[in-house]
Amino acid sequence: MANHASPQTYRFGVVTVSDRAAAGVYADESGPAVVQVLAAAFPAATIDTRIVPDDAAAISAALRWDPPVDAVFTTGGTGLGPRDITPEVTREYCEREVPGLAESLRYQSAQTVPSAVLSRGYCGVAGTTLYLNLPGSVSGARQCTEFAVPVLAHAVKMLAGGGHG
Repeated sequence: MANHASPQTYRFGVVTVSDRAAAGVYADESGPAVVQVLAAAFPAATIDTRIVPDDAAAISAALRWDPPVDAVFTTGGTGLGPRDITPEVTREYCEREVPGLAESLRYQSAQTVPSAVLSRGYCGVAGTTLYLNLPGSVSGARQCTEFAVPVLAHAVKMLAGGGHG
């Protein structure tokens, strides 16, 4: 179990899902954008990153953290393309869905980028870890992380058994 005793113990994982970034064709920019937002909001947090191709086995393996982290943010693979499978893999891995969070991220994003309604990002829970699928664009990944920050501490507390107080 992850240690959720205080904000200083937060651990986050960021997984970039991109064939081209995994192959080194170009540098990942969306993962670092997520890290930047998380580091600003939670300065004492530990944030680990991974880059994997749009491949079900690679994505599934990247979702597993030992020891578990408080939240995993994936970026990429949420669109309508034939290799965009991040939501399906995450849904299969998670035990419970958090539909309100995914809906909120899409809604808030669509206020500035109408095509955000096409994102199929999924949010769910496995064990005590919250999973959030974010778009692969730098601006979309950054914006969705910013939208999620205000509820992260409460979500982590609840997942650790801290209740609603």
